[in-house]
Amino acid sequence: QVQLVESGGGLVQAGGSLRLYCAASGRAFSTYAMGWFRQAPGKEREFVGAISWGRDRTVYADSVKGRFTISRDNARNLVFLQMNSLKPEDTAVYYCAARYVGPALTVPTTPYDYESWGQGTQVSVSS
Repeated sequence: QVQLVESGGGLVQAGGSLRLYCAASGRAFSTYAMGWFRQAPGKEREFVGAISWGRDRTVYADSVKGRFTISRDNARNLVFLQMNSLKPEDTAVYYCAARYVGPALTVPTTPYDYESWGQGTQVSVSS
């Protein structure tokens, strides 16, 4: 398994941007699909987006499509979530997650598919 640490959260006005970072430690980071999820108070954890190990495939939730972009740097064991045109409803704790996939270009979209999680970083968007 890998260990994950998120950073980059904060308070931003609606329409603004933030970039989240997920640093992974452990071996063979390039064999893991990486996902971002978020959880608002009183709500279930929801899928935001994910990227295959080879960066060839990305999948996004409809609610963030066109506004958020996931990327990764396998050489530095980093995953990024660029969030633009933020809305108050994007307010949540954002979590990075990892799923070992080996050579497959699998891009899991449910929390149950992921085996490693970070501690989360708070994103707050004011209206």
